[in-house]
Amino acid sequence: MVASALPVSLFTLFWLGVGAGVPWFVPKGDNRGMIQTMIGITAVLCYTFWLCCYMSQMNPLVGPLLKNETAVVIRGEWS
Repeated sequence: MVASALPVSLFTLFWLGVGAGVPWFVPKGDNRGMIQTMIGITAVLCYTFWLCCYMSQMNPLVGPLLKNETAVVIRGEWS
């Protein structure tokens, strides 16, 4: 479980830093609020997309489809 907690923690901190830190560096201008909002939304959506892709690999819904001959060869090699 620790191995899976490390990437989730690192990516959470990364996207939190992007969403909370990068907007502070936007130069002053007419569209500053809009740009800050877009950066925050981008960080949330990128993190959500990454998390969904990461979690879908934990318990895949579809496994590999093997022919009977292939399964017999694999069973023979692994035992």
